Amino acid sequence: MKLNADIAIVGGGLSGLALADRLQRAGTAYTLLEARDRLGGRILSTVIDGAAFDLGPAWFWPVQSRMAGLVDRLRLDVFDQFSDGEIVAEDHLGRVHRNAGFASMQGSCRIDGGMGRLTSGLANNLPKDRVTLSVTVTSLTHESNGIVVGVDCDGQARRIRANQVVLALPPRIAAATIAFSPELPVTVCRALAAIPTWMAGQAKILAVYDRPYWRDAGFSGDAMSHRGPMVEIHDASPARGGPYALFGFLGTPPGSRNRYRDETLAAAREQLGRLFGTEMRNPKYMIFQDWSEDMLTATPADHVPSGHDGSPPRPHALDGLWDGRLLFGGSEAASQFGGYLEGALEAAEDVAQRLIAKSRV
Repeated sequence: MKLNADIAIVGGGLSGLALADRLQRAGTAYTLLEARDRLGGRILSTVIDGAAFDLGPAWFWPVQSRMAGLVDRLRLDVFDQFSDGEIVAEDHLGRVHRNAGFASMQGSCRIDGGMGRLTSGLANNLPKDRVTLSVTVTSLTHESNGIVVGVDCDGQARRIRANQVVLALPPRIAAATIAFSPELPVTVCRALAAIPTWMAGQAKILAVYDRPYWRDAGFSGDAMSHRGPMVEIHDASPARGGPYALFGFLGTPPGSRNRYRDETLAAAREQLGRLFGTEMRNPKYMIFQDWSEDMLTATPADHVPSGHDGSPPRPHALDGLWDGRLLFGGSEAASQFGGYLEGALEAAEDVAQRLIAKSRV
């Protein structure tokens, strides 16, 4: 871990990696600090029997030009979200209605091999000595000649001096886990607390099968339910071959999920049987991913639904902090596509342009 850096990037999710990638290609010095023992942030692909399944974000859309451009640059194969067949809906009594509704994710794209190939592709282009894992930023101190970054590295406190710091992580996480000296203005603190972390309160159940029983029965895998425990279900199978999978978003509130995890998984198996046929009650594997329990993703404030998609427009209170040395560059800080993968790339692009221009003055 470098103890001096021109630019310190805090957070190794898509936005932090995309920013590091841009700085690397521009020849601008940086160091990237990630609290997890892996890169990717909310992007998390798991491999089961040779196939990759996304436990975090899984889709992007062709109209999202930054995502499309990056996928093309990394030479990743893309395929359309499966949507052939009937859609089912379940009312609050558990009655199933066939061909009711529309395929909400039809037209979206997925990455062959999982969304994790996006972040690993970016990471593979970065020098190893520029990236440090398992290091937690605990404090930021603004001094006349830069910012002192206090970190915890395997229980040892260390200090890094940087000219600029980019917080490429959810604003609420930054506000809750980092001590700022001098303290940030009240307007800034309120702005940070008001920005919800996209999907932080969500949990997914992934059910994996040797055969796509729902497809065999003429179903697309799309389902909506007013009974649950899963309220929205989609096909999560790989582009070719098996194993095959469905995933569903849980409708139960954060906080109670872990206490009733076994009961929830059992209820999910029964629900899949009601919706798609008796064979669906016995998946080969079931995975429960609760992002609300991830302390590097969610705060208690994220347990309350935000009531809208994505993140609100970036507040102006976050601009020009500490003489312009402190910047916010996570997906939630994007001006247009806040919270989405496209927003992570948008935020990285915006911050990179400012940093590169400043370094050339």
